[in-house]
Amino acid sequence: MENSKEMRTWLDDMKLDHPLVIAGPCSAETEEQVLKIAHQLKDTDVNYYRAGIWKPRTRPGNFEGVGILGLKWLQKVKAETGLKTATEVANRAHVELALEHDIDLLWIGARTSVSPFIMQEIADALAGTDKIVLVKNPINPDLSLWLGGIERLHTAGIKNLGAIHRGFSTYEKTKYRNIPEWQLAIEFQNRFPDLPLINDPSHITGKRDMIFDVSQTALDLNFDGLMIETHFDPDNAWSDAAQQVTPDKLVQIMRDLKIRKESDPEAEYNKDLSNLRAQIDVIDAQLIETLGKRMKISDQIGALKKEKNVAVLQSTRWNEILGAMILEGESKGLSEEFVLKMFKAIHQESINHQEKIIKG
Repeated sequence: MENSKEMRTWLDDMKLDHPLVIAGPCSAETEEQVLKIAHQLKDTDVNYYRAGIWKPRTRPGNFEGVGILGLKWLQKVKAETGLKTATEVANRAHVELALEHDIDLLWIGARTSVSPFIMQEIADALAGTDKIVLVKNPINPDLSLWLGGIERLHTAGIKNLGAIHRGFSTYEKTKYRNIPEWQLAIEFQNRFPDLPLINDPSHITGKRDMIFDVSQTALDLNFDGLMIETHFDPDNAWSDAAQQVTPDKLVQIMRDLKIRKESDPEAEYNKDLSNLRAQIDVIDAQLIETLGKRMKISDQIGALKKEKNVAVLQSTRWNEILGAMILEGESKGLSEEFVLKMFKAIHQESINHQEKIIKG
């Protein structure tokens, strides 16, 4: 699969003056709920109405979707509001039922895209379709696996393709439900700049109050659209209650997001500059996160030294680190002077942390 301007045709043909917006409830719960939310989203920037019909849950016993009945509700959504519809498919049977009910956009979830076997099964079932098919990143941060799934669909003759960035699972506790790993999405764009890329801030954050900030970062990084879970009564949703917003809140988010204007005479320059600055912001945030983790380990070392009555400063260990980092820095194009200054500052902060623990 090679990058091509034709990859954007389905999106360009929509002639949108705003990012693509896919919105709707995490799960279709009742016909009344599905239709009520759809009517509230009817005259907004929403382009596709999403609803989960089959819900892949981590553990059994939770609500796993209403199944085929929900597809009939989505048909009513289209008939009553004119909104195009979207749902997740995870196997051949899902695909066949979604096509039978004329769902306009299908997406493949993170738990499905991780398996080449299932992706091939879905590609075979979708072969030649003119539906829009979007692939969420696998749960693990593997760019080749993500692209491989899309390539299987492309090989099956599916022309209207795109990707959804929904973050990646991690054993660590962070402020995100799924860590964004923005650099992986940036690499995705570098390889396939014309393949539409949508951000899913709902699943990245897991918290409705973080959706705006992640959405803004995505737009600054030239993402083509957003998928945001929306419910008229989020707190009482049957699944993923904490990450859903009301239709009114969704409208406010779209109003507040800063979207670069193409009419600017220096649009291309400003676009490129904003994108590069957004990449630096992402890396700077990762640096702070990494340094914070390093200092927590220093705290643990300080506690261990206190217990064993060992001196804070270990010169031999420090010189080993410094020598190794200078060589590593040179391989990355960093000057010895810069590496020395940086690691001296890090080392001093580490000592400060350990001394605080020992004196505490």
